[in-house]
Amino acid sequence: MRAVIQRVSQASCSVEGKITGQIKTGFMVLLGIEDADSDEDTVWLAQKITSMRIFPDENGAMNKALSEVSGDILLISQFTLYASTKKGNRPGFTRSAKPDAAVPLYEKMIAELTKATGRKIQTGIFGADMKISLINDGPVTIIIDTKSKE
Repeated sequence: MRAVIQRVSQASCSVEGKITGQIKTGFMVLLGIEDADSDEDTVWLAQKITSMRIFPDENGAMNKALSEVSGDILLISQFTLYASTKKGNRPGFTRSAKPDAAVPLYEKMIAELTKATGRKIQTGIFGADMKISLINDGPVTIIIDTKSKE
């Protein structure tokens, strides 16, 4: 499982002109799911995301977690995070999980993030053509991969 976490001052997702999810301060998370992912990856990653201390404290140092700033999460499914660009110019997506495997893990991620934050998780629509708008605060962007827990 791979996540791109962006600290934002606002973010929204729309599908066919209708807003499906919208937040102010918080994280806009792009989530890629591969065939090898499991429930354990989801639990670990949700805990990691919600514990990240990347909001500024009184001194401007990144010391505060999402809960300390009353932040929200906008979670967007993003199969292209597993693009293979090794050969040619057209990316391949064979590592990305198919919807029958990815949807349950995406839904589990929503549940785990809800449990960890105690807040409603804003989302896009899995598999839809989404339009994402955000203001990256900082900018701060962190990439986490459950297969290389650095």
